[in-house]
Amino acid sequence: MKGPDDSRVAYDGTLFDVVVESWDGREREIVEHPGATGIVAVDREGCVTLVRQFREPARKELLELPAGTLEPGEEPLESAQRELAEEVGLHGGRWRELAAFYTTPGFCRERMHVFVAEDVERGVAAPEEDEEFEVVRWPVDEIEARLGELEDAKTIAGLLLYLQARTQR
Repeated sequence: MKGPDDSRVAYDGTLFDVVVESWDGREREIVEHPGATGIVAVDREGCVTLVRQFREPARKELLELPAGTLEPGEEPLESAQRELAEEVGLHGGRWRELAAFYTTPGFCRERMHVFVAEDVERGVAAPEEDEEFEVVRWPVDEIEARLGELEDAKTIAGLLLYLQARTQR
């Protein structure tokens, strides 16, 4: 596969960088992101755990899967397990990756790994200082009927992938 003719860093940020690449004379601004994980966490009571949090770019609260950014050198499963325990205090269970996909490939290189964790156990959450959110639980049997309440793409995709996987068992 062919690569860019030229590349330069336009913004060197903490969470991501922006590079400007030249492809056959056309410039493209690309967000370089380390990747992320999202988790469909189903507890022993048959409920999926979501988080409602304010998202500055959207200018509103969104209901989302627990998720987070990969740390340097961290494997996606390791990241997903860490994020789930930190954000909502869930741990253990049976884990498998549902899919990995590019979130917005038109301008961003972020690759999202979505996992399902079934039969997770409750523990104590330890969110980061700047994280404020409400934990929301939905019975698994209500997911399909409630998808219209969601606006976050990774959450919609993750829950649909989970529902599809359940019907294929």
